[in-house]
Amino acid sequence: MKNDMRGIDTFFQICDQLVNTCEIIIDRPKGTAHPRYPDFIYPIDYGYLDGTTAMDGGGIDVWLGESGEKSLDAIMVIVDAHKKDSEVKLLLGCSEREKDIIYQVMNEKGMRGMLIRR
Repeated sequence: MKNDMRGIDTFFQICDQLVNTCEIIIDRPKGTAHPRYPDFIYPIDYGYLDGTTAMDGGGIDVWLGESGEKSLDAIMVIVDAHKKDSEVKLLLGCSEREKDIIYQVMNEKGMRGMLIRR
């Protein structure tokens, strides 16, 4: 099967619609600890799109860069061996440095993630 770039474009367009129509809730600001894993400190603002549902039953996860822009830069596709699940996380307004940080934290311990740039 050939790679269909139109599918990727459509995927990002639909994500744009969600980002533009749903409120971004930052429930784990930069510098705060994860509620179940207190050793993990969020290096960048983390939250979700209100009114959406992800595979874990919560909202679609977002990393919001320091710029605060709602522009969708990239996505992370994550597989977590500990939780035995997978997720898609949207990166909004993230600098290259922030994308690198997110990539590193999403590839620690039992998690592996792919960064897909727009």
